[in-house]
Amino acid sequence: MKNTIVLAISLTLVCGLRGLQAAEVAIDAATLAKWSAPYQNWHYQPDHVISATPNIPGYESFTGTDVPNVYQLPGNTNKWYMSYIAFNGKGYNSFVSESTDLLHWSNAKLAMGFGQPGSFDYGGTVLGAYLYKSYDIKAARTLKSVNGKYWTLYGAYPYQTGYEARPGYEGVATSSNGLSWQQAKSAPILSVYDKDCGAWEKSCIYQPWLVEDNGTYYNFYNAANGGIEQMGIATSTDLLNWTRYAGNPVIHNGNSSHDSFLASDAKVFRDGDHWTMFYFGCDGQDADIMTAFSTDLLHWTANPTPLYAAGGNSSGLDSSFAHKISLVYNSRNDTYYMYYCAVGDEGRGIGLITSREVPEPGTLTLLAVGLVSLLAYSWRKRK
Repeated sequence: MKNTIVLAISLTLVCGLRGLQAAEVAIDAATLAKWSAPYQNWHYQPDHVISATPNIPGYESFTGTDVPNVYQLPGNTNKWYMSYIAFNGKGYNSFVSESTDLLHWSNAKLAMGFGQPGSFDYGGTVLGAYLYKSYDIKAARTLKSVNGKYWTLYGAYPYQTGYEARPGYEGVATSSNGLSWQQAKSAPILSVYDKDCGAWEKSCIYQPWLVEDNGTYYNFYNAANGGIEQMGIATSTDLLNWTRYAGNPVIHNGNSSHDSFLASDAKVFRDGDHWTMFYFGCDGQDADIMTAFSTDLLHWTANPTPLYAAGGNSSGLDSSFAHKISLVYNSRNDTYYMYYCAVGDEGRGIGLITSREVPEPGTLTLLAVGLVSLLAYSWRKRK
């Protein structure tokens, strides 16, 4: 009996220490710098790729575009789609545009509008946490079908009374074509009224981000207690029912002065032997693009140095805020395209920075014509 008690105590101590070590393991500064390095030294597009005043047919009153997220549909590698939101003074709708070059976006249309009166999403819907076939950082952002439908989590607001009217919720939606989305569940998947809602998230729940790994779905979401926003995780096995992680929040505010108030809007990708998170930090004035890293999706170490700071674009396009990114890798030119909400001299719109300089297609055509002409001239001279 005595040996049994000693063994039980020993096992308890070992398990406790292992749990403590897992929670306390932090990624060192040198590794943070190494893992951040591939996502630095950006090239700027001087103008919004989606205007602050998009003038969408039938929805001309919606302005201030925000929350970009890019995806592709299975079987069509030559076209990309971008969902984003706009605001009409009362609430949000989600829209979708399309592109064949990742620079020019057109054919805007409604993707998901206001919910029914009395519903948790009556005040607006914010699409973007799509279920992708792969979350590898260089994979195509191709939607994955489950039970014959495409899936996304989305942010939602119950009241048509203004900008981000609290309390916010999260819902789940499906689509048969990847362009038009409908509620998959009439109740929110996360609410400030849930029994497992933590003190850190009791004021408002904001935007989700969906990751699938080894049969488990992870929802990275930001939420507020008063004016402080941090990030937590909920998990699911069916996309409809979600359980909060006991270790929330997983990204606290105050990792540096850059996220002293807000640490929000995670976008998470598999990056070799680790996971990379892009999020935005806010000090109460500016919003900057930040990074954090993990080896298990649960324990995260934030890099205190911004990946991209507001005001980086000399045009003034993002002089106030640079935040809420969507990252796409284009294998054709070995280039990352980072779309983000750029707020500055031209209002609130969707900006773009790229890891390599990307000329306008017209510029490429002129260069090609010039090269052909030069070669022809050289050939004639030799004759």
